[in-house]
Amino acid sequence: MAQYQHILLATDFSPESEAVVQRAQALQQSNECKLSIIHVLEPISIAYGGEFPVDLGDLHKELEKQAEEKLSALSEELKVVVPQRFLEVGITEKEIIRVAEKESVDLIVLGSHGRHGLSLLLGSTANAVLHHAKCDVLAVRVFNK
Repeated sequence: MAQYQHILLATDFSPESEAVVQRAQALQQSNECKLSIIHVLEPISIAYGGEFPVDLGDLHKELEKQAEEKLSALSEELKVVVPQRFLEVGITEKEIIRVAEKESVDLIVLGSHGRHGLSLLLGSTANAVLHHAKCDVLAVRVFNK
């Protein structure tokens, strides 16, 4: 097995993602390589409440602020420097793949809920990344607590 030079940890900050963080950290330490972290916010702009549009821009700003705080805390815990942490807005799997390619990542580590049937056919983030990334992908099985 090839030794990895750059690992990208994709996190959603859920309680279940701790197993994913631990796996990425263990791989980073055993390979003595660079570790980057990404969190992706799905865009929120305008929703319609009946006949009147509701601007959700303030909600998005608050979600972005909270995500930045969590990303900073996790980065500090894992000793990941600012240029190697990414808070992106967009479609989760596309942003993970885009950043992985841009940063020359050779392993993406993310969580997978191991869904079956219809939800798998409709596509999960892990499934999409697995099938479209140009590097190795480790999908760590996580369970809802």
